[in-house]
Amino acid sequence: MIPLKTFSPITGQTAAFHKLMLSAVAPRPIAFVSTVDEEGKVNLSPFSFFNAFSSNPPILVFSPARRVRDNTTKHTLENVLKVPECVIHIVDFAIVEQMSLSSTEYEEGVNEFIKSGLTEQPSEEVKPPRVMEAPVAFECKVREVISLGDNGGAGNMVVCEVLKMHVRENILRSGTIDPVLLDPVARMGGNWYARLTEESLFEIPKPLSRKGIGVDQLPEAIRESNVLTGNNLARLANVEEMPVSQLAFLEKYAKTIEKIKGKHHGEERQDVIHSLAKKLLERGDVEEAWQVLLAD
Repeated sequence: MIPLKTFSPITGQTAAFHKLMLSAVAPRPIAFVSTVDEEGKVNLSPFSFFNAFSSNPPILVFSPARRVRDNTTKHTLENVLKVPECVIHIVDFAIVEQMSLSSTEYEEGVNEFIKSGLTEQPSEEVKPPRVMEAPVAFECKVREVISLGDNGGAGNMVVCEVLKMHVRENILRSGTIDPVLLDPVARMGGNWYARLTEESLFEIPKPLSRKGIGVDQLPEAIRESNVLTGNNLARLANVEEMPVSQLAFLEKYAKTIEKIKGKHHGEERQDVIHSLAKKLLERGDVEEAWQVLLAD
């Protein structure tokens, strides 16, 4: 077991802890937020303290934190306190550099749409304009702004209720958004970002309509395996009842199993069989993985 190193936000420096925390809590979705001040001047800025918190009512929350270096506040926060409306956009790879450029600390009144080369599009329910190039936009009213402190680094939770959602038609598939076509980017620590490509995506069947037997109910030889990982065990345990050996499967894998049993013995044989099951699990063949294990 690799030892852990402990850091305290109380005894350590805020800036150093800030970097550590943001590097660990990653990837984070990015809220690309447009707002206006009382004179109608537009501001556009990204925030990676952001997520969805309710669907009925539809609530999104982002947090413009006070700057660590000088404890000043951002124009976005000042705007939503005066004009409690905003548009929250999802950032895809096609606009990631423009999004980053918009985070420049321009003087008050400078329009980041113009600086970043993005296009203003009138909203339907709120005063701030939408980013035409964004794949998804949420027009929101600000229900509440919750200050989390007065020191540098303190967040301000902007609780937004979605009034209208706009989605680019070509990323919709069967009533939902295709994650590959969305091509979203997320924030990591420092200068790092993450891109969710098809190669990096995977599916896990959710145990919502059934109860998995749980890792504690797996046979001891499987549970204490030298080869199978915690992820492998959890996938095996996400069945409603212990599987039983199937003759058709035994016939399919008979030669392979017999070859392993003839060549390997004891713990070594178990490790080889578990390695075969592991390969099957990693390509999503849970039923076949179980049959390999039961054949041992």
